Amino acid sequence: MNNDIFPCLWYDGNAKESAEFYCEIFDGQITADTPVVMNIELFGQKLMLLNGGPHFTKNASVSLMVICETEEEVQNYWDKLFDGGMILMPLDSYSWSKKYGWIQDKYGVTWQIFLGEKLTSQKIIPTLMFIHKNNGKALEAMELYTKTFPNSKIGNILRYGDGSEGHPISEPAENIQHAHFEIDGYSLFCMDNSYDHAFDFNEGISMVVMTDDQEQTDRYWNILTSDGGRESMCGWLKDKFGFSWQIVPKRLIQLMSDSDPLKAQKVVQAMMKMQKIIIRDLEKAYSS
Repeated sequence: MNNDIFPCLWYDGNAKESAEFYCEIFDGQITADTPVVMNIELFGQKLMLLNGGPHFTKNASVSLMVICETEEEVQNYWDKLFDGGMILMPLDSYSWSKKYGWIQDKYGVTWQIFLGEKLTSQKIIPTLMFIHKNNGKALEAMELYTKTFPNSKIGNILRYGDGSEGHPISEPAENIQHAHFEIDGYSLFCMDNSYDHAFDFNEGISMVVMTDDQEQTDRYWNILTSDGGRESMCGWLKDKFGFSWQIVPKRLIQLMSDSDPLKAQKVVQAMMKMQKIIIRDLEKAYSS
């Protein structure tokens, strides 16, 4: 499984509490514990929890789908996530799953708990919802993402018009009800939705991509910021759909983790001034 690509969830000070909550529910472990960044591993998958402050709030435009093998497993996760949470779709039997529900937990993260077949070894699959001006662009987004990253492919696509039970009048038949794609071996789902939700993509949930070198960093950055995307600070960007990515060279993490706190601090200060991360400038700051 590719742990160089993983979701980042934004928090206002309670990342550690949330990390402990998820590790207890999903029998995971905390792999990094700092005041700003918590890393956890659930089912061998990495998630980053970032104490970034009050600026952004997580919402259901990006949810985490958990694929379960038994009804008991579905019920177990549902009951625990329900503690202080809010139901978005009741736990019930649907045409696509015998037992499924959509819930927002007390930390604002939304989960789709789903009884069904795993497509890959990945158990938790981020799911992007294309709404408002992005509605109808899920396929275009998959094409962009699979073109950007190596070892990528578009998998099964179910369009609203394909359903045997008819489809919601509000949804164009050609729009995507559910689709699977992979970027560098990492699975994601996506869907179009024409409902006028009070939210959209924001920095509350982003995807982190760890890069091997400057060439790879430049390639991802240049493609994702082109054609209406935009650069932000510290390796963050928004693509043309407004979805947030963090393009992070592995060298940055090595330098920031140096045993000499003064050198590490110089690297952090240099990084804070950057939009795209420039490895040689980090090296210069480290050596200065």
